[in-house]
Amino acid sequence: MRFLSKAKTLLQLQGVLATANIASITSFTLGDWRAEQTLCLDQVKEQMGNAKFIVRSSCGREDNNASSNAGAFSSVLNVTFENLEGAIEEVFSSYDIVDLQDVVLAQPMLEGVVRSGVALSHDPNTGTPYRIINWTEGSDTTLVTGGLGGSIWQSAAGIVPPEDSIFAPIVALLEELLTLFDGSPIDCEFAVTVQSGVSKIWLLQARPLILDGDYEAEETLRARLEQIKIKVTRGMRPHPFLLGRRTVYGVMPDWNPAEIIGIRPKPLALSLYRELITDSTWAYQRHNYGYRNLRSFMLMPNFFGLPYIDARVSFNSFIPADLNEDVGARLVDYYIEKLIAQPEFHDKIEFEIVWSCYTFDLPEQLAMLGEVGFCKTEQNTIADSLRKMTNAIVHPVNGLWLRDVEKVARLSDRRSTLLASKLGPVEKIYWLIEDAKRYGTLPFAGLARAGFIAVQLLKSLVTVGIFTESDYEHFMGSITTVSGQMKHDLSVMTREEFLSCYGHLRPGTYDILSPRYDEAPERYFDWGRAVAEPTGSELFVPTSQQLGEIDLLLHSHGINVTVLELIAFMRSAIEQRELAKFEFSRNLSDALVLITQLGHQNSIPTTDMAFCDYSAFRELQISEIQVQPYLQANIERGKMRYAETVKVSMPHLITQPKDVLAFEWSVMMPSFITHKRVIAPVISVDCRDKLVGAIVCIPNADPGFDWLFSHSIAGFITAWGGANSHMAIRASEQGLPAVIGAGELMYRQWSSASLLQIDCAEQRVEILK
Repeated sequence: MRFLSKAKTLLQLQGVLATANIASITSFTLGDWRAEQTLCLDQVKEQMGNAKFIVRSSCGREDNNASSNAGAFSSVLNVTFENLEGAIEEVFSSYDIVDLQDVVLAQPMLEGVVRSGVALSHDPNTGTPYRIINWTEGSDTTLVTGGLGGSIWQSAAGIVPPEDSIFAPIVALLEELLTLFDGSPIDCEFAVTVQSGVSKIWLLQARPLILDGDYEAEETLRARLEQIKIKVTRGMRPHPFLLGRRTVYGVMPDWNPAEIIGIRPKPLALSLYRELITDSTWAYQRHNYGYRNLRSFMLMPNFFGLPYIDARVSFNSFIPADLNEDVGARLVDYYIEKLIAQPEFHDKIEFEIVWSCYTFDLPEQLAMLGEVGFCKTEQNTIADSLRKMTNAIVHPVNGLWLRDVEKVARLSDRRSTLLASKLGPVEKIYWLIEDAKRYGTLPFAGLARAGFIAVQLLKSLVTVGIFTESDYEHFMGSITTVSGQMKHDLSVMTREEFLSCYGHLRPGTYDILSPRYDEAPERYFDWGRAVAEPTGSELFVPTSQQLGEIDLLLHSHGINVTVLELIAFMRSAIEQRELAKFEFSRNLSDALVLITQLGHQNSIPTTDMAFCDYSAFRELQISEIQVQPYLQANIERGKMRYAETVKVSMPHLITQPKDVLAFEWSVMMPSFITHKRVIAPVISVDCRDKLVGAIVCIPNADPGFDWLFSHSIAGFITAWGGANSHMAIRASEQGLPAVIGAGELMYRQWSSASLLQIDCAEQRVEILK
């Protein structure tokens, strides 16, 4: 068969298609309608009686091999015979060009619809042979096609769902259509009805799926995914040096790569993130703070370039070093099973899954372990270990976090000395990154840990009833971070002074293709518009009664600080974490500038340098190699690998090897910041001239997006991000309603809307338009 118009394609499938039903069809051209309206109306009535109809477009400019024009022309639902003439006129009127050969078709409305949606034979973005089903439950067949949501399931070609799965008949329909149309990529609409206990699937439309370029062979995708599946299977086995029987992989636990470098980072960004943090720095920091020694364990494997966090390795690193190994192993298993049972918490593991420090509500929280076999003595042992470690971290004089503050202070002087030296560009790149590890990301990791502990202690004061939610918001809103200072400085500094201080920041901290503030200042700031002086929140001061209650709490729980020292720690730890991030990102940004310059010196464009692995610069530093051919070879390998990266799709949480081949997109539980409510238009972060008063959608947010706060936005939504991420803290500091970590599915729906309501108190987002 070959694709014809909507009406003709359905007609040629009638009586042929075995896996689905096709409702009866009456169609006529605009020429027929103009000449014999009464005859056309009688034809519909004769074939379909007095049932309700759907009148649909079948224009020559839709559903062809050049373009689908999906949704470009009208369809009218629930039409009675009395309204049929007007409905037909409405559909013909929606055609942009008058062509007497264009067609309108009428079909009876289906009754008993329980499910409907769209099914694709290939990923429309990459041409990869994934079977993708976007569906919604209920009788409304327009929700998915109208872009208003629905769930998504996808599998590699050749994966047969279980017979009792709701996906099995739809996949069977796709496979039959592929056979009938000689393998041409398919886009079809379907509905499922249930009447008198009998379920039927109906084909509503079949059209060619328009792809940009060639589509990939099914065998190529399966071979790639089978390779990943083997790797995942090996990784899920017991390990002699790890506690816990198995693992799961996620894009957001712990050091949340999806938020920082994205789901499919280019090789340079991925390798720099590994170099600076996830290969070794993260483990050194945890061990230094009193957790188990995970040195030599790399936290972030990647599967054809898609970065994931190994949850078992992460959970091991949150076990205190002095905790009994048997108790620790059972605790890791408990964490893994809890994450599998509640996957919506995969970006909130430190708040919802693990206990990584002592808090004032910890004994009550640990009581739930009794349900899974931990006796009271073991619960107390866990609490004692976490208390001992927390005391060592928060101590006002000898606290471990204070040493990290001192380390960060050395980074700026060393950077200035290095950049002023006569070392060559390769040497400077190497030492900027080495210093960024030792004096930047290592102490930053410690200060980030202290910041998490500060927030968890603060939240526990709310849980035990000493602080209110309003007190929590006031405390967080009164935090003064370097990012908050930036907004102040924008209003008082000259352009040159401001860029000298903040010009190294860039959206996408690890992305060489993202311009720095000082490389494209007009993109980020409106220098001609007066910036209002930020007001900020007044410093939060607990009442004398609250101070007294906290003092009693500290003594009863064995936390060895005074109440004022605790308040000072919670404030300073959060502020210092942000300062450390600001400082190490300067080293990284300067290294990216030098990498760009090195590329230009060797006639390699920056767009190509993004595909270079950082290991190439380490090798150039230590070996006598010709720079240009070595980099070019590395880049070519990176491009070949990345061409496969973009063709791989996997779930946000891999809980078993078969998830690699077929999965349903997860719906995440985002973090809502503040208790405010806002209704505002929705715009992309790229629409700089429309930011004021808008809800801004940001795919993945890091410090480089702080320029947004100079534009009086109404609120923002991020696709990725944790409850204690940089942008969450900035939202609290600014008092802005924000949704952090919406996930790919909800972010796609919300960012496609034109008007949203965000109600943070009710933790709800509503599409208004």
